[in-house]
Amino acid sequence: MPHIKNALIRYRIIDRCLKNKYKPFPTKQDLRQACEDALFGSTVGEHICDSTIEKDMFAMKMEHDAPIKYSKREKGYYYEDPEFSINDVPLNEDDLESIRFAAETLFQFKDVQMFRQFGSTLDKIINKVSVSQNFSEEEESIIQFESAPSVSGQEYINALLNAIKFKNIVEFEYQNFKGGKKKKRRVVGYLLKEYRNRWYLISYDLSKEAVITYGLDRMDQVEVLDETYLGAPNFNAKKFFKHAMGITSGDQEPVEVLFKADAVAAKYINSQPLHSSQKLIKEGKNRATFSIIVYESEELYRTFLSYAGQIEVTKPKEVREEMIRRANELIKNYEE
Repeated sequence: MPHIKNALIRYRIIDRCLKNKYKPFPTKQDLRQACEDALFGSTVGEHICDSTIEKDMFAMKMEHDAPIKYSKREKGYYYEDPEFSINDVPLNEDDLESIRFAAETLFQFKDVQMFRQFGSTLDKIINKVSVSQNFSEEEESIIQFESAPSVSGQEYINALLNAIKFKNIVEFEYQNFKGGKKKKRRVVGYLLKEYRNRWYLISYDLSKEAVITYGLDRMDQVEVLDETYLGAPNFNAKKFFKHAMGITSGDQEPVEVLFKADAVAAKYINSQPLHSSQKLIKEGKNRATFSIIVYESEELYRTFLSYAGQIEVTKPKEVREEMIRRANELIKNYEE
């Protein structure tokens, strides 16, 4: 990788370190180790020296107006303006070339097992940087990528990842959607999972002694403790979510759900299955019958309701009756 690309990546690693509130005032050695670990998987100093980090910080100040300061009291570096981030600085052609190089390198491995789940994401990155290279700002109005509003909680991801890795106990205030009140939680994390542009922590709750899922957007005052906990039961993410639709799982038994879809809806459902267990049971002229083996969950009902009258659940009785109840509630909202 050319030196310019390495430098641009190092700038963002340094930026991330300077904004890490869980490990403030990083030293020059801390920054060097973070860059070397991210780029080369090593921290012994074979590839990056302290003088390189000094030049990087100088370049960040000169080229991007980064307000980097040194604290004699804390013996480390920080941003004088805590709101500053190099990610807010518009990307130039060198930045885009660096991203394009990295994305194309990863793209070669998108069919490797460990990268397979990121295949569509890599496609989007490649397409986006290609558009940025070949299209003017006016011409970009003819192509639009899917985007989502920013959701709070993503700033906790790095800290939670480290907590999961080292089995540190995490404390946070959590606000439930139903009650609205905040309660303190103490957990040991198992897995970070994204679902519909929101991040969730699947964890072992120490007070409830159960596996609980918490949304990062409803967390506040997150603190990773030095204390570790090794008594949490073993966790298998693949098994835990095997029958889940979305983020909801648990101790319940999965059920086989049979449903009929009209000709148009059936084409959509065939091309993009509702669940990995989906099977086409019968295909008629006007309707097709499908089966899925899933947990009964809010995500299941919302998915069916999104098709309105195009889908009819036939079995089991409990799921069919709940669909009828929700359909009646929907009708009531439109009655005069």
